[in-house]
Amino acid sequence: MIIVTGGSGTAGRACIDELTAHGYDVTSVDLVPPADPEVPHSRVDLTDFGDTIAAFAGIDDAVSDVTGIVHLAAIPAPGLATNHVTFHTNITSTYNAFEAARQLGIRNIVWASSETVLGLPFDVPPPYVPVDEDYPGRPESSYSLSKLLGETMAEQFCRWTPRTKIIGLRLSNVMVPDDYQVFPGFQDDPSVRKWNLWGYIDARDAAQAFRLALEADRTGADVFVIANADTVMTASNDSLLGELYPDVPRRREVGEHETLLAIDKARRELGYAPRYSWRDSAAAGGR
Repeated sequence: MIIVTGGSGTAGRACIDELTAHGYDVTSVDLVPPADPEVPHSRVDLTDFGDTIAAFAGIDDAVSDVTGIVHLAAIPAPGLATNHVTFHTNITSTYNAFEAARQLGIRNIVWASSETVLGLPFDVPPPYVPVDEDYPGRPESSYSLSKLLGETMAEQFCRWTPRTKIIGLRLSNVMVPDDYQVFPGFQDDPSVRKWNLWGYIDARDAAQAFRLALEADRTGADVFVIANADTVMTASNDSLLGELYPDVPRRREVGEHETLLAIDKARRELGYAPRYSWRDSAAAGGR
């Protein structure tokens, strides 16, 4: 069985659909029940270690024989709570998930880190584009700090138990198809979305990345930037960068609308291949 923490959230729902479609037995643990009553669910407070380890160990007929954890439960963005609440909630729930898994011998963990560790909202320009996993984290908020420290925790948990795999996915801004109807409104002012280099991730492609990371035959801690293959803009990257980041060096050539959140490593090492684009969406006018 795979446990998805935060399974009632946007990415969580997509992960449950993806894993179920590929034959996995899945259950959601979350404080919020899923919108779909058919989704197996148990109410668990991930900031309570006793609650967390009890859930991972088994809950009557709801949870048993857990072989992997997809950890998504968190305050999902900066500004949704006070800074100390965001930090405490995210760092505590991540520690509890890692430690409960360690004590129970669950060695396969994939969790939601964040694009924000790359330095978002890029008021200070990035060192180069496309941004990738090669430069040190540059958290600019309590939220992104909690995510960067989660990556550090993962490294140490894997040092303690070398057979463990903990993969952090640095997700871009998660979108569902209905969100694409607002994308045409971005086009007149490129500065509106410069805060994450015009990136996004379709929840269905995020779910693909989580499944591939679960299935990856490897050990140790690692991180991967996960975004869709294109930007949210119809303007070219040459135009966008020339206007808003003219002095940022390009590490390599980039396509006209290629994502500036580099997914090369995820493509190469996980086999990640985004399937969706807002440009194909009727909600966005099928651009």
